Amino acid sequence: MFAYTFPKQPMFNEMYSADVSVKIKSAYRARFNQGKFMGVSAPYGYVKDPADHNHLLIDDKVAHVVREIFDLALAGNGISKIRKHLNGQHILRPAAYAVERGETGYERYFDDNEDNRYIWSENSVRSILRSPIYAGNLAGYKRIAANMKSKKRPSTLPEEWEVIPNTHEGIVTQEEFDTVQQMMTSRRRQENAGGFENIFAGIIKCADCGYAMRAMSAHRRKRPDVIDCVQYSCNNYGRYGNVECTAHTIEARDLFNTVLADINRFADMAVSNERAVKAIERKLTETDRSRARTLERERKKLNKRLTELDRLFSALYEDKVMERITERNFDMMSEKYQKEQLEVETRLKEVSETLNDSYEKSQGVRDFLSLIRSYQGIKELDAAVVNALIDKILVSERETLADGTVQQEIRIYYKFIGFVGELHITPTRRWTALPEKHCAVCGIDFTPKSAVAKYCPVCSKKVQREKSNESKRRSRERRRRVCIELSAKHDLLISNSEKGVFCARATSLRASRSLSM
Repeated sequence: MFAYTFPKQPMFNEMYSADVSVKIKSAYRARFNQGKFMGVSAPYGYVKDPADHNHLLIDDKVAHVVREIFDLALAGNGISKIRKHLNGQHILRPAAYAVERGETGYERYFDDNEDNRYIWSENSVRSILRSPIYAGNLAGYKRIAANMKSKKRPSTLPEEWEVIPNTHEGIVTQEEFDTVQQMMTSRRRQENAGGFENIFAGIIKCADCGYAMRAMSAHRRKRPDVIDCVQYSCNNYGRYGNVECTAHTIEARDLFNTVLADINRFADMAVSNERAVKAIERKLTETDRSRARTLERERKKLNKRLTELDRLFSALYEDKVMERITERNFDMMSEKYQKEQLEVETRLKEVSETLNDSYEKSQGVRDFLSLIRSYQGIKELDAAVVNALIDKILVSERETLADGTVQQEIRIYYKFIGFVGELHITPTRRWTALPEKHCAVCGIDFTPKSAVAKYCPVCSKKVQREKSNESKRRSRERRRRVCIELSAKHDLLISNSEKGVFCARATSLRASRSLSM
């Protein structure tokens, strides 16, 4: 009987291909971990180093464009605005610049229309702002194939990319890059239909539910400054009502003034009050330093215990080999030591991470004070200043104190140092003071409560009373005329009715006379 045997050659070919794939991937991984750039062409803003094609150098011809893109983003501009700005400057888009450098594969995009060379897309702007390359870091494994047979390479999120830091010179600093990432992920809307620039977008949060707070109209009459017509309210409350949260309303003017005053307070302190600076350092790091000493002692004990466990394992294994203990006792003791070793290693990792955080916080205080010195005497806030200095702002609900005054708590979390101390403000009234006007009746100066007010409070009551009386007179006259018209219609109906009865009687009489004849 003939037995068919399947050929083994295809299987061997596939095994060989898989083995080659693994080796090539391993080689690429090793070179990537060494910080070597392996792309076919350098990204926009860079060129390959002639002495080492795996190293990037800044391209001076277009580096200023990348710098400008990041500066515009730091100033609070969105991707669409940045794109429009670049198109207005008539700057070559990245693909067109690649063609100018002699690279192939891009010319087909410009065959139909030469103007396309200067039209940037939002994706081009977004990819530049998202790429860690421009902060001096090598980014890779953005799109990973499932296996050697698959042609699909699904994209991964930016936070899932693998990054090797400090592989080349950055066009922007790491701090600037991180700030732009935070601004891009906060789903910002800088300006509403009324022209209000929301410089706190993505920064201000509800202290109770953690939701973002949205800028909204305060339903007032027109004010001279748009900021006086805007207030912030909890987005969770706006969507679901008081079932989920409360309003946490704060006037945009109050928030602006409070943040500006606090920044100036820290800036003045960092420049001229060394004693206050040391007090802040002690306040922020004293607890951490005390805890760090305790954790450092604990870390030494844990390391010592790990060394003892290694020695015990060695002795236990030697006892087993020399048959001083039974297999059962060896397994029991080995399991016990392994369990303890795992617990010690876990705790040691937690202690080390906590100590590193403590040391970073101490350094963060110095970094923050060094940063905020440059903002001394600042009189205006914009999105660039807010995002450079502040991580988030938490706003609490208003509360009424025992003396009847209303108070609201604000917590500002600064870069590097976090929360320092809460701020308490007295919220302004629902209306804001306007410039004085001349009363249209008596001519005296008065402070109006709305932009359309024409009369002082005394004359306003008189005018309202006169208007009310006039309205009543017109109403009475209107009712009198209606009554007269209705009366006239009624009389006409009665007259017509009587005439009809008379005609009917006459007709009846004539009919009776004709019958009698």
